[in-house]
Amino acid sequence: MKRVKKISLGTTICAVIMILIALVMIVPLLNILAKSISHPDMVSKLKGYNILPKGFSMVNYQVIMNNPIVLRSIFNSLVVTVGGVAINIILTASAAYVLTRPNLVGKKLFMYFFIIMMIFEPGLVQEYLLMKDIHLLDNLLSMVLYKSVNVYYLIILMRFMEEVPISLVEAAGIDGAGHVKILFKIIIPLCKVPLLTVGMFYAVFRWNEFFKSSIFLTSKNNTVLQVLLRQFVVNSDSEVIVGAANILANNHIAQLDNGSLKAATIVVAVIPILLLYPIILKYYTSGVLSGGVKE
Repeated sequence: MKRVKKISLGTTICAVIMILIALVMIVPLLNILAKSISHPDMVSKLKGYNILPKGFSMVNYQVIMNNPIVLRSIFNSLVVTVGGVAINIILTASAAYVLTRPNLVGKKLFMYFFIIMMIFEPGLVQEYLLMKDIHLLDNLLSMVLYKSVNVYYLIILMRFMEEVPISLVEAAGIDGAGHVKILFKIIIPLCKVPLLTVGMFYAVFRWNEFFKSSIFLTSKNNTVLQVLLRQFVVNSDSEVIVGAANILANNHIAQLDNGSLKAATIVVAVIPILLLYPIILKYYTSGVLSGGVKE
């Protein structure tokens, strides 16, 4: 007879707590999604938190996606995220490779330098003056280069690269491979798991960065989605609904609901990260724990 595994009280309590935390995270998102796809003429019937829409209409998304200002901000955010993550991965992986070489002179000194820079980060004024001096203010490149290396992620990659057999690297060197070839042909393929994990962390940071984007990027052509979202949600910026009259007429809708339009804008800003996470979920746990478990 098959024994039934008993579930302890502690496990049950932890499961209940985790479910409650998940609901706290999921319900507001479902509420915003329901509001964004509800029919504008019926949104007023939504009271409190609702996870089911009233009616159905995609007019809010049509208004957003037909607005050149919104499309431009989405493009800018993609440029900053994709370009920034590429820079992050290349520089972080390169630094981790160098710092894990056993014959590196002054290895501890370099590590102390990185740790000090992690603790004592430069202030906003210094960063602003730096961008001004190198003529990158109001340039997307300023946000692409900003925070090129995160020391914590650097340490994660270092812990994993230290597990790569040194004999493999030495054999490649004997065959004539230089450091660049060893890094890109051997080390990076073997470190795919932590690189994907670190890349996801970098992507979330890049996509959600608001404050520095609002400081460094001042023109409308360089506005990123998070800054535009803030302008619309806080200031009810009318530029977001430019050209909505024809769309409303085609959908036989008298007037847009400002709240549901804000909800749709929030969903558009959140969707890329929600789509990114499940794709690399299988690498997430092993990547985070890669440096913490020693055999």
